[in-house]
Amino acid sequence: MTGEPVEVADGVHVIPDGRVPLVPNVGIVVGEHAALVVDTGLGPRSGRYVLDRARHLAGGRALYLTTTHFHPEHGFGAQVFRGAATAVHHRAQRDELRRKGPAYLDLFAGLGPEVAAELADVRLTGADVVYDGDRLELDLGGRTAVLEHRGPAHSAGDQTVLVDDRVLFTGDLVENRMFPIVPHFPPFDVDADADRWIAVLGELRDLRPAVVVPGHGEVGGTGLIEDVRDYLDHVRREVARLGGGGLAFEEVAAEVGRGARERWSTWEQPEWIALTARAFHGRA
Repeated sequence: MTGEPVEVADGVHVIPDGRVPLVPNVGIVVGEHAALVVDTGLGPRSGRYVLDRARHLAGGRALYLTTTHFHPEHGFGAQVFRGAATAVHHRAQRDELRRKGPAYLDLFAGLGPEVAAELADVRLTGADVVYDGDRLELDLGGRTAVLEHRGPAHSAGDQTVLVDDRVLFTGDLVENRMFPIVPHFPPFDVDADADRWIAVLGELRDLRPAVVVPGHGEVGGTGLIEDVRDYLDHVRREVARLGGGGLAFEEVAAEVGRGARERWSTWEQPEWIALTARAFHGRA
């Protein structure tokens, strides 16, 4: 992670991902008496970078940390915030990290030596504050951040952050010009719910945020939410149509992939289309 924070709304800053794989958009929200960091990056080195930028923007203000979900590139830099920030998670995300964190650490370390090096010194770190209801409001002083549990969708513990009813951090519920992933990695992760994901995106659209910060890709508006919702709904309908015709899953996935790559020709990571098709095929 190397980008400098960009102010996308009053007091709301984003360290952009630069469309670099395994780098998320990171938020830093600054109020009058406290600041909130949203996501940490892949490992301790990224976490230190984010913490340094957050301290610079926050001055002497108290710091909070939250993560949009537990996946490594979003939350495995949390250990460097211990003692420097109050970490806040929904219970579902806390529990998911406990259940799946070690397996995801191994999975991501297997993606290559550079990723393994970033994760070599990771210590899975939980929250200081765990909330159980659907939402928690953080008063940062003249600025309010609403943390809301949205899972299961992309993950069991998905959480959005809405700042002053204007800026929405979505995590990987929304990507910009990237095919989203519906994780399905049995036996340790089978909790993603693609049907619910579509419903959640409808709820996010209805919030009508002025600024949408996706998990990956450029910051935009509500059109980003609509794009992902349209794609997921398209795959769901195509899987139902093709599967109803008696085709084997491999044939269904291949046909869905061809159509999606043609319709969303500018999107990256088409390798995830088949996993999305698998998610809907399993419910057909």
